[in-house]
Amino acid sequence: MNILITGGAGFIGSNFTRHWSENHPDDSIVVFDALTYAGNPENLAGVQDVVEMVEGDICDASTVARTIERHGTELIVHFAAESHNSLAVVDPTRFFATNVIGTQTMLEAARRAGVGRFHHISTCEVYGDLALDADESFSETSPYRPRTPYNASKAGADHAVRAYYETYGLPVTITNCSNNYGPYQFPEKVIPLFATNALDRQPLPLYASTKNMREWLHVDDHCSAIEAVIEGGRIGETYNVGSGREATIEEIAELVLEALGAPHELCTIVPDRPGHDRRYLLDSSKIRDELGWEPKVAFEEGLSETVEWYRYNRNWWEPLKGRAPVDERSWR
Repeated sequence: MNILITGGAGFIGSNFTRHWSENHPDDSIVVFDALTYAGNPENLAGVQDVVEMVEGDICDASTVARTIERHGTELIVHFAAESHNSLAVVDPTRFFATNVIGTQTMLEAARRAGVGRFHHISTCEVYGDLALDADESFSETSPYRPRTPYNASKAGADHAVRAYYETYGLPVTITNCSNNYGPYQFPEKVIPLFATNALDRQPLPLYASTKNMREWLHVDDHCSAIEAVIEGGRIGETYNVGSGREATIEEIAELVLEALGAPHELCTIVPDRPGHDRRYLLDSSKIRDELGWEPKVAFEEGLSETVEWYRYNRNWWEPLKGRAPVDERSWR
């Protein structure tokens, strides 16, 4: 099969590219990536020789169409997106352009070329947030209530994907995942930020709402879930992908510090960013019941392994530390 993976040089996209290549060695893989600050060809370590890299913007309709036609694309796995909540606060236009218009550009190109399957990667954040003491979780039928520009732009993309299925019959599936962590995650995100800062004995910035929680999913488990949906999911359906394991920012900081033998005094409270969501939790029973998927990586084990990866891959992350696109201290 001929596969086009957008955003395949990013964190989740590169891990998925590696996963698919290892499990489907006869498939032809093209990675389509704009190589913005978080896109890095070095993320494709180990598979550079078996995938083709095309540098391009998903908003560039002609380049997208040429790439799909030239490679006879049969499956598109669409990761490409702007995903930094804080950057979205200061530059929302960039997010709506990439995440909404870029996704629609990909959908239209897929429709015109007769691509056999379009799988779209989304997020739990489209559903809004939950109270910290809520008993509920978000299911695939929960209403969309995005609270930030990033969340809203991803919600818009989801709606575009469903519209292309309902209106044009484009064969689509969607996965909405919880927070991911693992190797090759850009050090702006909380777990690699804490790990790399702790390694250098630099402060770990904890948002003031330290009891806010996220559900955490190892990127390898996310990749296997996407594979399961592509191979067995029902066309036109959405599948939530979560681990059920929640953690506060305080717990994450303590686990990172403990793994590296760093002092608690590195924890520093900083102001919340605008629109800071309280809690996300997904009901992922649909993918578990229908497709037999379940996460394999326990959070404590996965976090420890991730911290060790950053410990021994300084050459990868150190040059990236200065490329973070927004100063989190600006909320002051």
